[in-house]
Formats: sequence, structure tokens, C-alpha cells
Amino acid sequence: MNGFSKKSRHKARLAAIQALYQMELTETGSKLAISEFENYWQTLDADADGKNFFEMLVLGVVSEQEKIDASIRSRLSDNWKLSRLDTIMRALLRAANYEILFVPDVPAIVIIDEYVSLANDFYSGPEPDFVNASLDKLARQARPQEFGILGG
Repeated sequence: MNGFSKKSRHKARLAAIQALYQMELTETGSKLAISEFENYWQTLDADADGKNFFEMLVLGVVSEQEKIDASIRSRLSDNWKLSRLDTIMRALLRAANYEILFVPDVPAIVIIDEYVSLANDFYSGPEPDFVNASLDKLARQARPQEFGILGG
């Protein structure tokens, strides 16, 4: 799995959500956001693998954002627009969608579990269930073989 440990990936996912959130609120570019998180890694006492995974997530979301946003929009009900989701939720779903769609060496069920756990860190209401349902639906469509779905 790219040589990244589970602990490193968890920290990287949290940092990526925070960086994507910051980028959207402040209209900061990805390179600047990544460099601003250099100090963050030192306070976490995180390893280089986590930092590399974080950078991959942030840069990947930015480079594939049109596809990712289309993927998220396709799972929203007709009366909801992506802009109606709060900024943290958009950042979380963008990072998770990126991983499911573009990081095939991490099992989808692991990605879903991680992002539901992170959603629980940010929300105390129904949002983690929404994240779970949305990511489960995406994973079953994008990676049917991992769920034993024939013809996928």
C-alpha cells in the first residue's frame, strides 16, 4: 500500500481534509497549503511517509477535482447541490472520493472506514451515516470486484 503505515495514512487523511478546507476558505493554492502544513507535521511528530501521502491526497484532489465533484454530485439527492454541503464535508468527501477512484492499492472498505471515523471526529449528527452511504455506493460502483459483485 505505497509503503504507508496505517497510522501515517490516518494522520495524512486528517491533514488533507484540513488543508482542503483551508484552501477552499482562503482560496489558497495547493502548493502553499502543503508548505504551510510542514510545521503541522513537526507538531504531530509524523513520519515522511505520512507527509508524502498527505501531499498525494491534496495534489490528487486538486488535479482530479472536476471528476471528484461530479462523483459527489451524482450521489446527492436532486434537491441538494454540492455547494449546500458545508466546507468540511466537501473536503472530506473529495479526499475520500479521490482515494476510492484513484488509489486502488488501498482497499475500499478501509477507505470508507477511515473517512467515516474522521466524519465522527467532525460531526455528532447524521453526517457520518451520510458519508458511509455515499462512499459505500461509490465503492460498489467503482470497485465492484472488491464487493464480490459479478460483471464489475
